[in-house]
Amino acid sequence: MKRSAVVAAGLLAAVSVVAPSLVAPSLVVPPAAAAAPPKGGPGKRPVAEGRGGAVATVDLDASKAALEVLRKGGNAVDAAVTAAAVLGVTEPYSTGLAGGGFLLYYDARRGKVHTIDGRETAPRRMTATSFLENGEPIPFDEAVTSGLSVGVPGTVATWDLALRRFGTISLRRALEPAIKIAEKGFVVDQTFHDQTAQNAERFAAFTSTAKLFLPGGRPPKVGSVFRNPDLARTYRELGKHGPRWLYEGRLGEEIVATVKRPPVAPGATRRVRPGLMERSDLRAYRAIERPPTRVSYRGMDVYGMAPPSSGGSTVGEALNILEAVGEVGLHEFLEASRLAFADRNAYVGDPGHVRVPLQELLSDEFAKERACLIGERAMAHPASAGEPDGDYGPCPGAPSPAPKGVPEQTEGPETTNLVVADRWGNVVAYTSTIEQTGGSGIVVPGRGFLLNNELTDFTFGPAEGDPNLPGPGKRPRSSMAPTIVLSGGRPVLAVGSPGGATIITTVLQILVGRFDLGMSLPDALAAPRASQRNTAETQAEQAFVDAHGPALTARGHTFTLAPDGEIGAATAVEFLGHGRVRAVAEPARRGGGSALVERP
Repeated sequence: MKRSAVVAAGLLAAVSVVAPSLVAPSLVVPPAAAAAPPKGGPGKRPVAEGRGGAVATVDLDASKAALEVLRKGGNAVDAAVTAAAVLGVTEPYSTGLAGGGFLLYYDARRGKVHTIDGRETAPRRMTATSFLENGEPIPFDEAVTSGLSVGVPGTVATWDLALRRFGTISLRRALEPAIKIAEKGFVVDQTFHDQTAQNAERFAAFTSTAKLFLPGGRPPKVGSVFRNPDLARTYRELGKHGPRWLYEGRLGEEIVATVKRPPVAPGATRRVRPGLMERSDLRAYRAIERPPTRVSYRGMDVYGMAPPSSGGSTVGEALNILEAVGEVGLHEFLEASRLAFADRNAYVGDPGHVRVPLQELLSDEFAKERACLIGERAMAHPASAGEPDGDYGPCPGAPSPAPKGVPEQTEGPETTNLVVADRWGNVVAYTSTIEQTGGSGIVVPGRGFLLNNELTDFTFGPAEGDPNLPGPGKRPRSSMAPTIVLSGGRPVLAVGSPGGATIITTVLQILVGRFDLGMSLPDALAAPRASQRNTAETQAEQAFVDAHGPALTARGHTFTLAPDGEIGAATAVEFLGHGRVRAVAEPARRGGGSALVERP
């Protein structure tokens, strides 16, 4: 039998309810991952093992910058902020200083997990009907490419708070590697070229964006050097003046002016709606420290991000359901995710504006009640939300499908995740974004960065009672799910991913692969993915359908291919014991990632 056939057979065995001990680790390397060489040029490798610090990002320049900070004595927070700033240069369509995100930090000295909520906020002039026109939602694409979708940025406030609370270097120093790369430039790869080409029509609609990203009217060629001197100057000024320059000063004035009067190119036919942001919205912004979510799984503690992110609550609930089920395979993974998403959609929003029953959503008793619904066949669509009210009785009968409500809101996939561990055992998992690929499509003139379109993460409505409707100062629900796993108070692994709502299922599938299906962490990241989000069909990669489709279809599941052909682009770090650490990135998705360790 050919090796690819052996691999497929081993993976198919995991589809049924199989105890972890019965899954042969040697048979779980997916064919696509085994055949695809690492991409991204010399030095960009998806797995690194050694001692000391470790880092995994999507980009070699960012990973190198973070590793250099670690080698010079900086800690995990210092390195994470440095890498994030570099990603704002080399991955400008995924993240940047005008975006937002969520950061988890494990403090080894105190044995405690901290989180920072740097999610963008809606302007105070935004209401529940701001995305409606004549009682109907405005076209989604029209909302994306507009000032109306731009939320108050939280990234710079996150960097500042993280460094002040947990770091050892200044923001100015953390920005230095990014400034150098922005000035000297980086080599354009196929992913950057393709993302530019996919957005060329949008980018051409704005004079500032076209000038930066469409030199000569075309996307930069693969192999060319892309420089961003405007962003270098912006970073330099930010380092000099500090965050107040954005939230209370000149940079903030320029952002607000761009949001309210986007620089539409002469002759552009696209309708571009102005935004609602005022300088007072910037002055009011704060990054917030929140308690993390925590669930126990297989004797370990799994920490995640609390609302307004739905990552920690939904991953946590799904893990609780799986533990209640007992033996876990891919069928159970899909069904637990379906149920957790039904509850996410019904109950999770900004806790400053709606009541989120987080404690009950993450309770073992609620999970047992939900786990009762998982049978041999896939549930009818859509699954109903549960009642996390603290009153849990015997297993209920199979419910009728929930009435079809508001369609799932599209979340932009072009987020990025990085993980860092330092020599002292501190760990950071940090997911940041500007939402859609290319955000709003609007570059602040002369500043070298794109504005976000995060407010499209709100439910447009009309949807009375939806916890995620827009509101003044409200943070839209997110699916970002940076996750840190501890055992006995010490880190086991940290993981996160981009991918919009598929972030949750990607992180969940990696944890299931690692802890239930007998996979190594590199194999768990490389394995073909599927994403069930309480939808009629499960989105999946072709390799997943090829390997598992027949067995799962026989149990009532139906599949549709992921729109971009792939799901997520995870990064992770794992502690191997005896001072050894393993950094892991994607071997192929989005061109492959970059994993480095301090002492290989």
